[in-house]
Amino acid sequence: MEKMQNKLSLLVFVGVVGAVEFIGSFLTIQAVMNWYPELIKPSFNPPNWLFAPVWSILYILIALLIALSGWLVWAKREENKGAVDAALTIYTIQLFLNVAWSYLFFWLNSPVMGLIGIIALWAAIVWNMASFYRISKKAFYLFVPYVIWVSFAAILNFAIWQLN
Repeated sequence: MEKMQNKLSLLVFVGVVGAVEFIGSFLTIQAVMNWYPELIKPSFNPPNWLFAPVWSILYILIALLIALSGWLVWAKREENKGAVDAALTIYTIQLFLNVAWSYLFFWLNSPVMGLIGIIALWAAIVWNMASFYRISKKAFYLFVPYVIWVSFAAILNFAIWQLN
């Protein structure tokens, strides 16, 4: 019975993170086709033919890693309920900020608001990682690709803001 609960809870984490990523994609897609191509971009911006497929694959892989990471922490709730609850609250905040960045940058077509949002997201991810590290080292390490990706996106966001 407990194994089934664990599998179901993992599916819930995948579903929640997937929903967050779906909302972010929904907020992004129109701007990627209309507004984003018109922006002046830095030389290190990946070309569209590469950016779209790589971004999609990374987005899915990172979503799975984030879901697994959250689930690993959740699975430790019997050992330290207070720390797990606090860590999952931070986890929820960074998921919200993930969607907020898509809304600010793409939906509002605002590199400056996006920059503010992605700085908050990056800080929340680092805070999340620190809280996860105390509970599960594996959960911490699963966040590494995410923080690297968001760091790159933040640098790109800053450069786009500067150029436009």
